[in-house]
Amino acid sequence: MSISYPRQSARTRRFTLGVPRAFQIAPDGTRVAFLRTKAGDDPVTCLWTLDTATGEERLVADPTTLDVPGEENLPAEERARRERAREQAGGIVGYAADRDLRLAVFTLGGLLFVADLESGKVRDLPARAPVFDPRPDPAGRRVAYVSGRTSRVIEMDGSDDRALVQPETDQISYGLAEFIAAEEMGRMRGHWWSPDGGTLLAARVDETPVLRWHIADPANPERTPVEIAYPAAGTPNAMVSLVLLKVDGGRLAVAWDRGEFPYVVTAAWDRHGLLIVTQSRDQRSQRILKVDPSNGATTLLHNAHDPVWTDIVPGLPARTGKGGLVWVAEDRETGTRRLTVAGEPVTPAGLQIRSVLGVEGDTVLFTASEEPTETHLWWYAPEKLVRLSEGRGVFGGARSGEVTVVTGSRLDRPGATTEVRAPGGTHLVASLAQTPVITPRVELLRAGDREIRTAVVLPTGWEPGAGRLPVLLDPYGGPHAQRVVAVQRAYYEAQWLADQGFAVVIADGRGTPGRGPIWDRAVRGDFVEPVLQDQITALMEAARLHPAALDLDRVGIRGWSFGGWLAALAVLRRPDVFHAGVAGAPVTDWRLYDTHYTERYLGHPDEDPECYDANSLIGLAGKLERPLLLIHGLADDNVVAAHSLRLSSALLAAGRPHTVLPLSGVTHMTPQEVVAENLLTIQVDFLKNALAR
Repeated sequence: MSISYPRQSARTRRFTLGVPRAFQIAPDGTRVAFLRTKAGDDPVTCLWTLDTATGEERLVADPTTLDVPGEENLPAEERARRERAREQAGGIVGYAADRDLRLAVFTLGGLLFVADLESGKVRDLPARAPVFDPRPDPAGRRVAYVSGRTSRVIEMDGSDDRALVQPETDQISYGLAEFIAAEEMGRMRGHWWSPDGGTLLAARVDETPVLRWHIADPANPERTPVEIAYPAAGTPNAMVSLVLLKVDGGRLAVAWDRGEFPYVVTAAWDRHGLLIVTQSRDQRSQRILKVDPSNGATTLLHNAHDPVWTDIVPGLPARTGKGGLVWVAEDRETGTRRLTVAGEPVTPAGLQIRSVLGVEGDTVLFTASEEPTETHLWWYAPEKLVRLSEGRGVFGGARSGEVTVVTGSRLDRPGATTEVRAPGGTHLVASLAQTPVITPRVELLRAGDREIRTAVVLPTGWEPGAGRLPVLLDPYGGPHAQRVVAVQRAYYEAQWLADQGFAVVIADGRGTPGRGPIWDRAVRGDFVEPVLQDQITALMEAARLHPAALDLDRVGIRGWSFGGWLAALAVLRRPDVFHAGVAGAPVTDWRLYDTHYTERYLGHPDEDPECYDANSLIGLAGKLERPLLLIHGLADDNVVAAHSLRLSSALLAAGRPHTVLPLSGVTHMTPQEVVAENLLTIQVDFLKNALAR
């Protein structure tokens, strides 16, 4: 029986199930560990290994064979982590290993398990439940984990389970990443082992000053609303400090100017010692501090400053075998984010650094873009710079010794591929993801003087003369996310939308990633004009190139999150261009969004109130004259439902008809199969009716 694209996309979690990920390589090069579900519609993730000599894969840990509680018993911390990471699968969605990749630990249903990656045996450890974020020490002798908001350790034989510290109040935690770190900084963890396994660095988070918001479930009024600590723009953040916890007893506080540098970006502990990175509230400065583990004192190793903001680059800081600091510097003349080693740029102007994946000896593995729609895997050694990926696409990977894992998704083929390149040969790690029932027909172009990267998707089989089509803009359009990439799977949904009778246009304007700091910072203080204008420029260029296809008298726009704000903004500000909008989880009032994200772009609301007013949708409510559909998950703790509800109230007060679709029990993600499937068809029906002649 054939399956519809919306049903297939929902069932496969947008074709992410069955794709191998989270690769780690043994230092001796004998094996690679990774995660993957057993089928493209199986949401249960398993732990696997691959023998680099033979290419043989082995299933090490399968949650369905272990006696564990169901996903409904997940600790609250794990549910929050998955929401922050946008994790859509279940099972073993994360693991941590010792230095030799001999042992791996993970949780299921709040219980702790350890897998022997050599023998394939899996056993449970009697740790205090619920267990969160377990990590073995580098030698594999004991496991650190968090339970009851405190850092604990248990020996690998299951003995001596103990707390290293006790929270002073119920508002304090040890070993957890606070909301801002996980949602905005990319730091999902809150504890780090020393190389000798004798000390644990732990984040101490005090949420006492943070505003308390309440997420209610109106569909089940008997349930008590969930209280969350949400640091809205301009309000107090959690107070984060760091402590050094000795496994045999003892505690030291790490000292730095927390008043001036309240954000803890990350920590990195290597054989040269312990580094931490802190950031000022206005984000214009980051400091790399070297920590003395004997007394907690810090000394300044590097100071990064920018008059607009400093960027957080994944994988940094790091140090080479000789102790040279690996960092990123911004070349203001060329607008390039360049890799530096010991203070010297080692990558050319025009190659935009995306992330650092690993440093081994004096070599650095990283990802970077020459063309913003493509991200390639690169390897640097002194006097040598090598690109490890080929073809148009987006690539990543891992490297240890002579073994390199190269992952990639390309424009000319569906799905993802993974190669393990070892001295004895190259092995493919099987992707078990389903192949979509549709094949995208996408054209990538550059629009306007700014060469805005734009994708145009027309219906399958459409030819000139078949009549002009209503246009659907489908952007994200803002910081942190690209939509126009050289990856076929990025356009599955766009092709399905096109096949419903639309010409779909997707554009990455100013503020989107991949084009360097000048491009990123063009939206500082003003999302509205540059973001909206770039969408219009892309639309007009697509219409110029396809005059027989695009009907500019029937233009709709839809988006989610920042894209939802953009969709609502478009119909409110430019009804002459946009004739209908679908806004999913839109940020309608930036004062209701979090500190770290919002203040980076709009400043502090007490100091720059005009920026917040100018970028808010609430004050534009009286201008609505086009059909607008607002969609919002009522359980969303990132962009809370108050955003859509306040805009709806303002529209009602202004006498402006609109439609609101509340999603009971849905967060900022929509992983539920029925919800995800039906959302697509509801949006299409709304847009067809709104754009009908």
